[in-house]
Amino acid sequence: MIDALLQEKITARLAHTAPAIPVGISNRHVHLSQPDVEALFGKGYTLTPLKPLRQPGQFAAEECVTIVGPKGSLTNVRVLGPTRPITQLEVSRADCFALGIKAPVRESGQLENAGSALLVGPKGHVELHSQVICAWRHIHMSPQDARALNVSNGQKVSVRSGGERQLTFDEVVVRVRDDFALEFHIDTEEANAAGLKNGAQVTLVR
Repeated sequence: MIDALLQEKITARLAHTAPAIPVGISNRHVHLSQPDVEALFGKGYTLTPLKPLRQPGQFAAEECVTIVGPKGSLTNVRVLGPTRPITQLEVSRADCFALGIKAPVRESGQLENAGSALLVGPKGHVELHSQVICAWRHIHMSPQDARALNVSNGQKVSVRSGGERQLTFDEVVVRVRDDFALEFHIDTEEANAAGLKNGAQVTLVR
């Protein structure tokens, strides 16, 4: 039977030799449908790219909105593009407390019984019904990355961070798609707990 110390050494050695995965930290943001873009910013309005994100074709837009809940509001919430079929707002647990809303921890697109809130823009507002989540931590990767890491789409894995506040993140969902770039996505609360910044690197725990 392997004792705890030996197991720790084995885990550390395997993590050291595994391919590094860059970290992407997500602050609160919203993905809008085109009808909701127009409701918030005006008829015929299109999002204005501000800077590209690591994921190909995705960008932070110049546009921001205000989120309103029963207890409070949050201003200057960034819109991410391009538009999606359904609007989805992603917030942290702390944001939920500030707004007075309940949002489950979910994978993107899993909106059944999700939270609700109000979005306010310069030209109007949009009521979100079951469209607010706290994002489940996940890894984006291409099929080539998946083969290199020996994982598959939908699989849940563990990821280890380094540094003074090193942590092991369990139940990390693997998301594989041809147009994905390798990146471990967590929210600001998870990043702060592990002392991580954008661009830091983590490894898959074997």
